[in-house]
Amino acid sequence: MGFSEQSILVTGGAGFIGTHTAVQLLDQGFRVTIIDNLDNSVAAAVDRVRELVGPVLSKKLEFHLGDLRNKEDLEKLFSKSKFDAVIHFAGLKAVGESMAHPFRYFDNNLIGSINLYQVMAKYNCKKLVFSSSATVYGQPDKIPCVEDFQPMAMNPYGRTKLFLEEIARDIQRADSEWRMIMLRYFNPVGAHESGKLGENPKGIPNNLMPYIHQVAVGRLPHLNVYGHDYPTPDGSAIRDYIHVMDLADGHIAALKKLFMTENIGWATYNLGTGSGTSVLEMVAAFEKASGKKIPVQLCPRRPGDATAVYAATEKAEKELGWKAKYGIQEMCRDQWNWASQNPMGYESQP
Repeated sequence: MGFSEQSILVTGGAGFIGTHTAVQLLDQGFRVTIIDNLDNSVAAAVDRVRELVGPVLSKKLEFHLGDLRNKEDLEKLFSKSKFDAVIHFAGLKAVGESMAHPFRYFDNNLIGSINLYQVMAKYNCKKLVFSSSATVYGQPDKIPCVEDFQPMAMNPYGRTKLFLEEIARDIQRADSEWRMIMLRYFNPVGAHESGKLGENPKGIPNNLMPYIHQVAVGRLPHLNVYGHDYPTPDGSAIRDYIHVMDLADGHIAALKKLFMTENIGWATYNLGTGSGTSVLEMVAAFEKASGKKIPVQLCPRRPGDATAVYAATEKAEKELGWKAKYGIQEMCRDQWNWASQNPMGYESQP
């Protein structure tokens, strides 16, 4: 069976990674249904996906406004359509916010996902690609982070991702029909090369690149760099930044693995580039790509942040046949292309 007939439910599909993955899924011939509560996204992003893939492929895309915390929203969807697999992005994702509002994270990430897992089981849809996070590694004793490290989440956000991985593992142990891949993302940045899709957070951004974007277009006065006394070459924290299009392709690779590997059971893969870049190096690369000066304010470290984290990528290369193609130059180029065309994000369009 070709992938063209496979129907994929994408939760949180109107968000940053969801929209980019939806484009790649449609381009590869999958049918895509998005469910999103638009908590940190906008419906206009889904319209941009339609615009990018064109009128023919758009017919294979459906959007439903719904919330995973409301089981009826899921029941409605699953009772009407048969899904071959689910890519589960939906959730809140800010470390700092999770430290201040843990209940919000338990409610959204844990309860919403447990509902999803239950409804999937009920309707016999037992293939899952889960959006996990490098935060499950906490501050690892050594780097790069390898998938078989003992996880050590340092904040409520990271713990919700870790708990959801473990809950998935328990479900799979109880019912061997499930096939589950947990993708541990490092730091997704960049945008679609067209400049029509990108990261568009509501409120003050929690991630580096959309923050730089807003400074570059004059929406924010300067970039706050949290922590400048880390034991790193320039004192700023080191992360593994990965281009969102590489990340999207990683999901396609994981999905194909699920369809083709009967006994995969429950498996984890890092999606990163395998090399670390400091916050200040990223700022310099963006300045070069955009020709804009990014004023920086050095601030104290944030609680819950690690010094340096980057991925070991061998497992994904070997087992998924996937490897990141883009470097920080391309990430910054595409980020600036999106920022300069959409200074206010999606809201700037009439």
